[in-house]
Amino acid sequence: MNVHKSGFIVIVGRPNVGKSTLMNRLLGHKVSIVSPRPQTTRTQIRGIKNLPGAQLIFLDTPGIDKSGGYFHRLLVKTATNSLEGADLILWMVEAPDPLSQDDKLILEILKRVTSPILLAINKVDLAEKESLLPTIDRFRTLLTFAEIVPISATAGDNVALLESLLVQYLPEGPPLYPLDQVTDQPEQFIIAELIRERVFRSVYQEVPYAVAVLVEKVRAREGRALTDVEATIYVEKDSQKAIIIGRGGGMLKRIGELVRPEIEKLLGTQVFLKLWVKVRSDWQKDDEALKRLGYLQQ
Repeated sequence: MNVHKSGFIVIVGRPNVGKSTLMNRLLGHKVSIVSPRPQTTRTQIRGIKNLPGAQLIFLDTPGIDKSGGYFHRLLVKTATNSLEGADLILWMVEAPDPLSQDDKLILEILKRVTSPILLAINKVDLAEKESLLPTIDRFRTLLTFAEIVPISATAGDNVALLESLLVQYLPEGPPLYPLDQVTDQPEQFIIAELIRERVFRSVYQEVPYAVAVLVEKVRAREGRALTDVEATIYVEKDSQKAIIIGRGGGMLKRIGELVRPEIEKLLGTQVFLKLWVKVRSDWQKDDEALKRLGYLQQ
């Protein structure tokens, strides 16, 4: 009798440690957006990997740290709440800079969980080889880990090994999602995330966390392989709006041109994309705005 395994694997770590990069590589699809900016991931994002005899359901979470105001605290709460009911926990740290203050915060949280914990030491391609064994030995004294695996999420080093170990520790069970499903996120959410990623990458230095995206419409035109997509980019200040629009609308046009192919790949049709930029002051402190943007439950 063939045994099938399935379960939820929560990926936790401090901001910018590589959680989204790792999940995308494990899935072989881009489900979670990536940028150099900490806290790019703002919600719990599920990615589904189907293997012969196993279904791995990954939950990418916002980075956990001590900084930030009201909105940031909501993100950290989202990440810590994800640990409840997890079948496995995958904690990611960085090889070049192990056990930062934020890692110590996560360590204290993980001491209270009962699920098996695997430690992935990421960015080993950037670390001194001779420092790796002492780093592993240090972590072994801090917590009981099911496994400790040095990896590079970017280069792919040891990612296949990590995947096989995750399967090993998953409980037995049937698939929980259809075998052709890669994520449980709706198309509008993914489109909004792709646009937000492109904004981050285009105006990285000038616009901080004040960007949110709401997709207003995704509608296929009858009789044509063409989809109309309309979305609003929200910022908190007029100066931020001016930066994203750019001189003569140039920056907004460039953002649209760069993100359109990614949306077309997602939808499988040509896309007619309309983008607007609006100011909503202090949306990160406004519960109604956070609900509308999908960061708070209705």
